[in-house]
Amino acid sequence: MPMNKQVDSNDGVTPREQWSTVLGTSAKEVFSMMAGVEVSVSDDMTLPVLANVTAVVGIAGAIRAIFKLRCSTLTATKIASAMLGVPTEDAAAQKGDAIGEMCNIIAGDFKAKIGLGEHCMLSVPTVVEGSDYKMRSLADSQKLEMPLLYENEPIWIALEIAG
Repeated sequence: MPMNKQVDSNDGVTPREQWSTVLGTSAKEVFSMMAGVEVSVSDDMTLPVLANVTAVVGIAGAIRAIFKLRCSTLTATKIASAMLGVPTEDAAAQKGDAIGEMCNIIAGDFKAKIGLGEHCMLSVPTVVEGSDYKMRSLADSQKLEMPLLYENEPIWIALEIAG
């Protein structure tokens, strides 16, 4: 199948207006499966963005998009601890890898759920750690963004779809 295939609603692809719900479902399922933790989708768009750890995965093919997962250092460390089954002190050095892997798996699960699993490829995750940075896409895009809550801490996920 050509990489620039247009997404057509007759191809068994979930309609774009349902993608936000699918994205939230993918995130909840992946956090449960990979780390054994429960997250919930919040409707509170005023939650703070505590983004000391940001993972980014590119999606190319039938859609062009960027998926981002942002959270605090503490949340990233807790997730790494849960994923690895080790104390938080031992997991701190692995927090970036853990958040990158969660980002990658959520993006993969999402593209499969919407019916584009074999029509898109994912980039290797990129992880940025620190507090003095801003991320923005240069492409004209539609943005699906939502906060998740894990132990009352926000984890922000966003899918920026080009075109």
